[in-house]
Amino acid sequence: MKKFVAFAAALCMAVSLAACGSAPSSSAPAANTDSTDTSASTPASQTAELEGAVTTGGSTSVEKVILAMQESFMNANPGVDVTYDPTGSGAGITGASEGTLDIGLSSRALKEDETGLVGTTFALDGIAIIVNNENTVTDLSLEQIKGLADGTITNWSEVGGPDAPVVLIGREAGSGTRDGFESIVGVEDVCVYDQELTSTGAVIAAVAANPNAFGYASLSAVDEKVKAVTVDGVEATEATVQDGSYKVQRPFVFVTKEGAELSDAAQAFIDFALSEDAHQLIIDAGAVPLA
Repeated sequence: MKKFVAFAAALCMAVSLAACGSAPSSSAPAANTDSTDTSASTPASQTAELEGAVTTGGSTSVEKVILAMQESFMNANPGVDVTYDPTGSGAGITGASEGTLDIGLSSRALKEDETGLVGTTFALDGIAIIVNNENTVTDLSLEQIKGLADGTITNWSEVGGPDAPVVLIGREAGSGTRDGFESIVGVEDVCVYDQELTSTGAVIAAVAANPNAFGYASLSAVDEKVKAVTVDGVEATEATVQDGSYKVQRPFVFVTKEGAELSDAAQAFIDFALSEDAHQLIIDAGAVPLA
């Protein structure tokens, strides 16, 4: 009996030692697996923050749209500084071509001879035909606008207005608004300007100050200081620009150098401007988002 008890005790001790010895080998793989999983998931859970500067410049007509998108984008990406220099479409296209701007801004489509560049439309804009608030004219046909611009029509009475001389106020050569207006109306190089000004705001102010004046301005910039007439009975609105029924309209365009790689920040800004997230900003700024 004593031998049996001793044998049983020895057997129990052996089993206990075997169980204790196996514990480390069974837990080690689990610890290694947890470590591997954690290190693999860390990069996926991190989002790299954008940093850097994005230089834009050009068209003054896009000012309200660009500033609205600039503010929204920079709020979401505090490490990025987006600048805007309102110098006119021609300067914006040149800046993109020469590499002094990351993104040129144009309020007209690129011309055939403007090679080596990529134009990306990010919004549409109606070119409003504006008159002084005292002018009784409320509607003009495209043909009448042509006559008023090229000097064929010299008195407002010829189009149902007051007996007063027509004073045309427009933009300087190289302006996208001027180029758009003249090409659509068919008066390239034949307009009889009384004043040629360097910004949309200046044109609006000049028309507001002269009862006999008329001019053209981006729909997004027109305010109560002047009156926008209908063209062939169609008012310049978001809906009529988008459906094409308002005839005097043009694109707002990002201009970049063909083959040049944009910085991550510049590409992200363009992507944001083309996304649905920017649609309401474009509308609130008075322009028209792409359909």
